[in-house]
Amino acid sequence: MPFSKGENPHHPPPGSTIKVEPIRDKRAIKRIKKLLGDQPRNLCLFTLGINTAYRASDLLAIQVGQVRHLEAGDTLELKQRKTRKFRAVRINQAAATAIQGYVARCDRADEEPLFMGKRGPLTVPSVSKLVKGWCRDVGLKGNYGSHTLRKTWGYWQRMERGTAVPLLMEAFGHASQQQTMQYLGIQADEIAEIYELEL
Repeated sequence: MPFSKGENPHHPPPGSTIKVEPIRDKRAIKRIKKLLGDQPRNLCLFTLGINTAYRASDLLAIQVGQVRHLEAGDTLELKQRKTRKFRAVRINQAAATAIQGYVARCDRADEEPLFMGKRGPLTVPSVSKLVKGWCRDVGLKGNYGSHTLRKTWGYWQRMERGTAVPLLMEAFGHASQQQTMQYLGIQADEIAEIYELEL
């Protein structure tokens, strides 16, 4: 049953936002990849999203010809829809393997969108629905959506590699380091951890 205007619990009231979370559990990432093992399109979308930090709208704008011959170490440069600026990303082995596994199975021309659904190109809301489903299916609790892919990349860059916030800020195209910290949802965790030190 459709909701009346302003009653949809999935849409925030004016002036507020619903924050989606990164995937903070490496085992959950592996479980999602296993879950998507027989779904080349979805595996490619998920793997590319968590390995490049492109927005869902940018991933959905990729054409087959842009990635058909990409290998690990090659650069994918996309014009970001939100900022209208070009952003280059070096493709790692996980992303290259997922791309080639999918492109080998999709019989489409170079100028066609890479990520197609049954009724045409995938949309950002459909990606959000997919991500929510994948996270639910592997037992994750919380709020997940299309931005989860991008946030997961940033979260693990910071937490595992110790990537400096200014570098992440540049990669995300944020205006401030504070915005990046809030975006990744790690500031509260780090502040809590500093009180664990016993003197």
